[in-house]
Amino acid sequence: MERVERWGMFEAAVEGSAVGNPFTDASVRGIFTHGHRSVAVDGFYDGGGVYRVRFMPDAEGEWSYRIVPSGTEAGEAEGRFTCVPPGAGNHGPVRVSGRTRFRYEDGTPYCPVGTTCYVWNHQGDALETKTLETLSTSPFSKIRMCVFPKHYDFNRNEPEFYPFEGKPLTEWDFTRFDPRYFRHLERRITDLMSIGIEADLILFHPYDRWGFSKMDAAADDRYLRYITARLSAFRNVWWSFANEFDLMDSKREADWDRYFKLVQEQDHVQHLRSVHNCRGFYDHRKPWVTHCSIQHSDLSQVSRWIDEYGKPVVVDECRYEGNIHHGWGNITALEMVNKFWEGFARGGFVGHGETYVHPDDILWWSHGGTLHGESPQRIAFLRGIVEAAPPDGIGRIPVRWDQAGGGTPGRYYLYYTGNSQSANKFYDLPDDVRFHADIIDAWEMTVTRVPGTHSGRVRIDLPGKPYIAVRFTAAG
Repeated sequence: MERVERWGMFEAAVEGSAVGNPFTDASVRGIFTHGHRSVAVDGFYDGGGVYRVRFMPDAEGEWSYRIVPSGTEAGEAEGRFTCVPPGAGNHGPVRVSGRTRFRYEDGTPYCPVGTTCYVWNHQGDALETKTLETLSTSPFSKIRMCVFPKHYDFNRNEPEFYPFEGKPLTEWDFTRFDPRYFRHLERRITDLMSIGIEADLILFHPYDRWGFSKMDAAADDRYLRYITARLSAFRNVWWSFANEFDLMDSKREADWDRYFKLVQEQDHVQHLRSVHNCRGFYDHRKPWVTHCSIQHSDLSQVSRWIDEYGKPVVVDECRYEGNIHHGWGNITALEMVNKFWEGFARGGFVGHGETYVHPDDILWWSHGGTLHGESPQRIAFLRGIVEAAPPDGIGRIPVRWDQAGGGTPGRYYLYYTGNSQSANKFYDLPDDVRFHADIIDAWEMTVTRVPGTHSGRVRIDLPGKPYIAVRFTAAG
């Protein structure tokens, strides 16, 4: 009997007719049963007369399944497999934990330290392999990436394959997918999984010369059903419904609501769901939104967004470290690190991007390749600080106006001075708990223990320079 890890992928394939249009004229569905529980999963046509159903088992033990085709010559298929314990590095899909944090399905805390690399998966094997090598030694645990190719400054190349059959660049048959395109995407998602990185998949975006951003409602829905059927069983997938949804003039709010609800209904794993803005925000309070994906340069607003939406806040785009002519892509490494610290200290999460001028226009933010900036090593340092915090993480706490701060009351406090340069600060700690105090230099990546333990109102002498954090951890 086949053995599949918990939160791994089981795949069943049946052969059927390739006559007509199998993408619209035929379908296949799997019914998976474990004890008294059954889960129905839609499959997809993968070309060459082959129909597939993919399923992620979430409980150990014996599962049975039945594959039911419709509109094709294939007969029903059935069988069994055994779900075994997860292997090393397999913690399951990421879930929201509590009000503002994340964890893997097995309960392991997860910290989304993201980067943006929009179309790294459309650059050919050599550059894509280099990107994976870079990511494998980076601090990043999540990557924002597009399903569709992107047309914008510094990115004019064509992908090797296209998502639909037809005549490039505008005469597409939106009723016929090209499975080669999606197999390549799956390969790269699997590569990311092997190095512990979540694939935050951008399903739509406005930077387009192929017409994929202006498909009609039927084509949009067909595409979402197809990609959900193909990818839901990958445990490291997140659904980001758009990059800058509010720049897509052909879509209305009701369309975005429909997309969310369609994927929520079709995804048997219930992966995380968000949508990213340029100017105006989508209403992240809507029940099908799992977390906030935000573009904004003012990280002091993170506390307000947490209070307003009551969900984890991920500032996926806060401007990029680089030196290009666009204002969003020319901040220093120091400012990128400063934004990370402010956002994390306020209880949110922040995303990285890099846009340094390159003689061949190979910019990390779009193409991947190699990182050139000075922020990633310091982001790695911050990630270590955050992951060493108590399991409840860096939650919302009251802070004075001239600093950012978060923590777990009575156990842990983290305050960040930003560009202030105080020689000392006063902090009010609980009277009945003793705390160790550490002074952290965000840029120099140093941690200096303050002698003794502290409680009540305490004065901490500081270096009198910007970008300093003070951490209080309960002693014993």
